[in-house]
Parts: sequence; C-alpha cells; structure tokens
Amino acid sequence: MTAKNETPVTVIGLGSMGRALAEAFVEAGHPTTVWNRTAAKAAPLIAMGARHAETMEEAVAASPLVITCLTTFEDTRLALRPAGTSLRGRALVTLNSGSPAGARETAAWAIDHGARFLAGAVKNVPSAVGAPDTLLYYSGDKEVFEEFETTLKVLGGDTVHLGDESDLAALYEMAVGATLLPALVGFFQGAAAIQARGLEVNTMVRFAGKWLDMIKSLLPVYAKEIDSGDYTDGASSVNLFLSGAAHEEDLTRETNVDTDWLAPLYDLVRRAAEAGHGEHSISALTEVLRKPARQP
Repeated sequence: MTAKNETPVTVIGLGSMGRALAEAFVEAGHPTTVWNRTAAKAAPLIAMGARHAETMEEAVAASPLVITCLTTFEDTRLALRPAGTSLRGRALVTLNSGSPAGARETAAWAIDHGARFLAGAVKNVPSAVGAPDTLLYYSGDKEVFEEFETTLKVLGGDTVHLGDESDLAALYEMAVGATLLPALVGFFQGAAAIQARGLEVNTMVRFAGKWLDMIKSLLPVYAKEIDSGDYTDGASSVNLFLSGAAHEEDLTRETNVDTDWLAPLYDLVRRAAEAGHGEHSISALTEVLRKPARQP
C-alpha cells in the first residue's frame, strides 16, 4: 500500500545505481523527479510514474530532497552548477565515489549555495537497493539526516549517520573499499590457477565463500589489536605470512599464472618483519603502513 504525503525526491544521475535509487522511491510512493544527461535513460522510470525534468534547475527545484548519483564529487558540482540558485533551502545528498577532500570541497560549495549537505555511500550492488539489510551511511548535517531518515531508509534498512563532519562517509567508503580490489584479484588469480588444471572456476566458489567468511570473523580481532597497539598474539604471525611467498612462486611455475601483483604485498610483510614484528600478529602491518607525519 502506498503511503500518503510521502516526501518528494529528485534523483540526478541514472546509471545502474541511480536508476535503482529512483525505482525504490517510486515503488515506495514518493513523488520522484529524475534527471540524466542522456534523457532516454529516464524512459523506464517515467513508465513507472516518475517525472522527468528537462533541465537541472527544474530537477533541483522540484523537491526538498535532492539525491545525486554521479561518478565523482567534481562531476556532481559541475552538473549542479546551472541550478546553483535553486539549491537554496534544499537538502543535497551525494551518493558517489571520491576522497574525503572532495567531500569537504563539495560540502563547502553546497553550503555556499544555501543548501544543506549530506555525503553518503551505498554499500551494496544496485539490485540490493531497498533491501532491509542493505547498508548506506551518511555524514554531514545531522538535522538533515534526522529530517529525511525515514525517506532515506527506503534505499536500505541499515541506514547510519556517522557524524557531522561532511567527509566521514567518504573516509569510510575508501577505508572499507580498500579491501575490494585485492580480494577480487586474489579470486581471479585462483580462478586462473583452477582453469590451468582444466577445472571450472565455479567449483571453487563455495570454498572461496567460506574463506571470506573466515576472514570476516577475524576482523574484530584484528581491529582490537590495532586499536590497542598490542600485536603480541602471533597465531597468524608476520613470519607465517612471509613463508607463503615461496608457495606463490611455485604456483607461477606450475600453472603459468602471473602472481607478480603480490610482490608489493610481500614486500610490506618483509618490512614488517625487519621492523621487529616477525612474531607479531599480521595486523602489525598497520604500523608499517603508517607514514611518518610531515614536518611543518
């Protein structure tokens, strides 16, 4: 059943994620205005009941809550520039990639144009938008978050405000996202090795999933070690990981799979051992990753 008097929303940017956001709002009964540089992408949403804005100014003026889903913070500022005066009094929520510095710059730009600002991140794939366990986190003006929290929860039931600093969502987005590429490349390396034996990659998926579950179970342990600075529990020691380098070389010779991408990682492990962390937990690599503070 569609609720009455739902908050009007504008969604700017209709790539796969932006389209999923707009669909969730339409299906939840929110009057939804959409805009995209390629107007044809709006057609499926119009068929669902969304309204298409011809100009950026019209799109921004249509709703008190404006959500952008463009590629970067710079893209967002450039796209919104024609509607600068229309932003006054609006709540602007950005859901894009970018650095903490980009978030701060965009927050300042939005506030200069009279908007209230939240930066956010969707921590799932487009098909998961709207699910009860889909995580989205935001940072910036807490009053904006509290005012529109019910509306934002349409996009995912696990909705979190990290703090008033506008760059926190971008910081967490990059901190959490740092695990993605290494994990995927590790899977792709394994896939190539499996295929080198004439086997199907699908046969390793269940085992890889269990492995990732095990890694997930260790994260609270490692977080506690890093927060306390106590790395003396060497159950999974730096030296233990260092011994694995030779195995990767053996795998390369046997399967002709390129494992060179691991060289910088093992270099980091060696540096940790040389710094006296050989018998310490592998989480001590955090200490090696920290660069000395720059001298003024």
